Amino acid sequence: MTRRRPNLQGRLVRLHLIVLCAMTALLVGVQTAQLYGEARERLGERALTASRIVAKLPVVVQGTTRGTQNAGLNAQVNLLREEAGADFIVVGNARGIRLAHPVPERLGKPMEGGDNEQPLAGQEVVSVARGSLGLSVRGKVPVWAGGVPGTRVVGVVSTGYLMPQVWHLVGSALISLLPWFVLALGLGTVGAVWAARRLRAEILNLEPEQIAALARQQRAVLAALREGVLAVDAGGLVTLSSDRAVTLLGGQSAPAPLATLWPELALLTGGHPVARAQNLEITLRGQPVLVNLEPLEGGGFVAGFRDRAEALALAEELTHARGFVDVLRAQTHEYQNRLHVLSGLLQLDRSEEALRVLNAEIHADAQFRQLLRDVQVPRLVALLAGKRERAQELGIDFQITEGSHLGPHWERHADTLVSAVGNLTENAFEALAGQPGLVTVTVGEDPDGMQVEVEDSGPGIAETLRDTLFNRGASSKGEGRGYGLHGVHARVQGLGGTLRHTRRGPLTVFQLSLPQPLPHRPTDPSEVTA
Repeated sequence: MTRRRPNLQGRLVRLHLIVLCAMTALLVGVQTAQLYGEARERLGERALTASRIVAKLPVVVQGTTRGTQNAGLNAQVNLLREEAGADFIVVGNARGIRLAHPVPERLGKPMEGGDNEQPLAGQEVVSVARGSLGLSVRGKVPVWAGGVPGTRVVGVVSTGYLMPQVWHLVGSALISLLPWFVLALGLGTVGAVWAARRLRAEILNLEPEQIAALARQQRAVLAALREGVLAVDAGGLVTLSSDRAVTLLGGQSAPAPLATLWPELALLTGGHPVARAQNLEITLRGQPVLVNLEPLEGGGFVAGFRDRAEALALAEELTHARGFVDVLRAQTHEYQNRLHVLSGLLQLDRSEEALRVLNAEIHADAQFRQLLRDVQVPRLVALLAGKRERAQELGIDFQITEGSHLGPHWERHADTLVSAVGNLTENAFEALAGQPGLVTVTVGEDPDGMQVEVEDSGPGIAETLRDTLFNRGASSKGEGRGYGLHGVHARVQGLGGTLRHTRRGPLTVFQLSLPQPLPHRPTDPSEVTA
């Protein structure tokens, strides 16, 4: 038989009591620490007072002045200890040797605890230290010559109370507070019951299972994209809309029929159960958006959506990051290979050949930089330099056409150029499929705008993809590919440019063209800030 769980009221009372007991235990701990400190301070003052009285006794002054054992001194001091209720009173001479002690066998031995320095220097002190009888609170005062303060210190008096006495005082104080703790627990229990009943009434007497059903809907909403979010019930009524969704819908918010707020989505989802879907491309108020659908138990669904341009911008950023990682890895690999060659030649004492290899590398780098001297977009130059290293790693002949040039005013389109050239050159590398080949990049400009050509000696584009190459997801490389060229094409078109491909003899050629940028306003989406 399944054990029935307590109702909400019972669980809340139990939780309140657990918290209350924890708080009470914490308060008891704090109170114990405070009482311990007070008890230690009180016993310290008592010990200090007793030590002052003993230090002024003539027999103590005379005994410490002589500094030798005296049975009468020890007997009188022990009598005073019993009257004071102390655990010990120890009298020592100026060298800290015991002249009086509760245990006769320890007379004539040095005092323990390491806290005689201040009393022998003429100061009174209360300390907690471990002596021959155990850990104790002790008050120590100096014994002055002739009993006159300020003269020479001839001994020390130490009165102490062992720790059990401290804890005895703490226990007595806690016992006196026990009724108040019990009263607090009782009042807390009554308050917990009252609060639980009041809370249950506030939530319309719903049980946790009913609240969980509502929470599942909220979690489904959160599972969708964090941009525009709509929750739609089985009858096609929008029951929840996020602030971003209201903005994208032109200010219309829930509750309202989906057919009124978003006819295209209503047409897509109406008439049949909705299945989970990702990145559906539909229009909203004439603008393309990407939609994720998450079905709800019992019917209805949650739709998360955002502007396609934002998604493409994010994809481009990820593409840039992946490209830079590949470039850095290729550079590291190539430089390691070169260093290994130079190291091997030097170890073989073939320094002249190592020098020739180094000069050849320097000459090749200088030639490459010379080819890019008139391309005045630093980020594009850096990308091409990295792609050269990548090509060397893959065994590909990577060339820049002599005479390539680009003015500094194209820096405003640097993000687009880096994204486009990076995608085109990487696609050219992949087209060679690990075989030796040639990839050539040409960069130029004229009064009408700028042009970039990327040529490769690969097999070319498959017949089935030639007409759909720039469509989203079009690729011959498998699932999850075909987004790079689509994003580049959309961005180039947004700037009024063109991206096309052709076959020139044995070479596959991708041609990118952009019109001259307008000087009076930013034209690159990457330059528009929110």
